[in-house]
Amino acid sequence: MHDIRLFESFLLEKELKLTPEQIQLENLQEFIVWVSKKKVKDRSQARVISGIRAFYKFLLMEDLMNTNPTQLLEAPKLSRKLPDVLSFDEITRMINAIDLSTPEGARNKAMLETLYSCGLRVSELVNLKISTLFLDLEFIKVIGKGDKERLVPIGSDAIKYINIYKNEVRPQVPVKKGNEDFLFLNRRGSKLSRVYVFMLIKQLSKEASIKKKISPHTFRHSFATHLVEGGANLRAVQEMLGHASITTTEIYTHLDREYLRDTIFRFHPRYQKVS
Repeated sequence: MHDIRLFESFLLEKELKLTPEQIQLENLQEFIVWVSKKKVKDRSQARVISGIRAFYKFLLMEDLMNTNPTQLLEAPKLSRKLPDVLSFDEITRMINAIDLSTPEGARNKAMLETLYSCGLRVSELVNLKISTLFLDLEFIKVIGKGDKERLVPIGSDAIKYINIYKNEVRPQVPVKKGNEDFLFLNRRGSKLSRVYVFMLIKQLSKEASIKKKISPHTFRHSFATHLVEGGANLRAVQEMLGHASITTTEIYTHLDREYLRDTIFRFHPRYQKVS
């Protein structure tokens, strides 16, 4: 409705008294130019176009129109922002910054090792259940977006610290009813919130003197990037991340700029020094 009202504002400003049936592709193209002049970002422009398309699709489905002027309407090409990535050393520094003298420290170490080892979304991490751990097989079952299940390999360090937490620390927590199967619990015996994980990572990045703007998702980005840069098959990475489309996974094919620079200097004949 917001997008339709925006289109209506355009028609009023241009004094175009047109019904939906009278709208032509040229009117819609002029509307997009009008929107862009208001310094609306590309992604917002694309969303507006999507709203207008949905409106005309509705009119067609309801047999209120028999033509669709949005068919040839082009959306702005969206640039794909490369995510911030932590180096392995930075991740290690953050994990080493955890205070292991407290019960929460043992839990937090197990969480971050799992986050990086498996490339989980933060929601998948806090909803991880004991019944979905197959640590003897080095796999965990993850419930992702749209309740889709996937099996993800888990590394030996993550397994080690999950077992320490699960067998030595978690039994000391009075579990709240309904939370018996959740792996990671707060001190009151309820499953952890996503907000807590965000705050924890922000605190640890500060303690590790990392200046990058990071979040739990940065661990997921780092997991995928390190795999791809190490030569992992993109299709396998897609499966582990639970991406519906491989085009989403392709963003991780970017390489570190320093690595690219060194590669060019080593192999391009014009860059090689004459001995």
